[in-house]
Amino acid sequence: MNILFFLTPKSMCSYLDDDCTLRQALERMEVIGYAALPILNKKGEYCGTLTEGDMLWAVKNLCGMDLRQTENHHIMEISRRRDNVPVSVTANMYDLISQASEQNFVPVVDDRNAFIGLVTRRSIMRYCQQYLTAED
Repeated sequence: MNILFFLTPKSMCSYLDDDCTLRQALERMEVIGYAALPILNKKGEYCGTLTEGDMLWAVKNLCGMDLRQTENHHIMEISRRRDNVPVSVTANMYDLISQASEQNFVPVVDDRNAFIGLVTRRSIMRYCQQYLTAED
């Protein structure tokens, strides 16, 4: 099976630009309701993953608990606890499942390291559920 079967294309993904401010990231996450988003640079390359927890610590450590200061800090200044490890579009299912078992979504990049979309753990689990249900 090809990992593209599970791919949510970039055009349907929410992500953050690497030059956005902490305030912009906070507002975007509030609106879309995700707890983590991929960060992309101007070339469209995957740069990492920003989580709600990362932003909470940034508000405390960078902004001194002053939300007005969130406009003065860019997200690339924020220490991230862990970035979601991407897989290549040519990766096999074993590599995809291995990464998905450790993170909620797996960024997928092409041979130029450009972000082309992501695979959610949910999409893999739903496929497995359908497969198992069909066998019964």
